[in-house]
Amino acid sequence: MLQTNNYSLVLLIQLALLTFDLFVNSFSELLRAAPVIQLVLFIIQDIGILFNVIIILLMMFNTYVFQVGLVSLLLERFRALLILSALYLTLSICFHCWVMNLRWMESNRFVWTDGLQVLFVFQRLAAVLYYYFYKRTTEYLGDPRLYEDSPWLRDAFARARQ
Repeated sequence: MLQTNNYSLVLLIQLALLTFDLFVNSFSELLRAAPVIQLVLFIIQDIGILFNVIIILLMMFNTYVFQVGLVSLLLERFRALLILSALYLTLSICFHCWVMNLRWMESNRFVWTDGLQVLFVFQRLAAVLYYYFYKRTTEYLGDPRLYEDSPWLRDAFARARQ
C-alpha cells in the first residue's frame, strides 16, 4: 500500500520530471547554437517521459483494485493517459530526431521546414494534454479508496465476474 510519505515522494519526483519536460519544451530553442547540449537535454527529456510512464504504471500496480484483478477498470479509467503518453513520447522522439538532423551541422541557421512546423505543433499540443492528464491521474491515484476494500469495489468486482 502507498503510504502518505511515500506518495509525497513519488508525487515530488513526478512533478519534477514534468517540470523538467516543460522547461525543455519551453527553452530548448534558445540552445540552438549548442547542439550537443540540446541533444543531451532532448535525451534526458525522453527518458523522463519514459520514467513518468513507468512510475504511473507502478502506482497502478500498487492499488488494491489491481491486486484483486480489476485491471480492466484501471485501464478503462486511465486509457487516455496511457495512449497520450505513448503518443507524446513518439512525437517527442520524432521531433527531436528531425530537429537535430536538420540543425546539427548548421546550428546558427534558422531551419523550419513545413513538416517540422506541423510536427512541432502536434508535439506541443500533445504535451499540454499529457501534462493535464498526467497531473489528473497522479491526483486520482492518491485517493485512499483505491488502496483498500470498499463497497464500490465489491460492486465492480461482482459486475466483472458476471
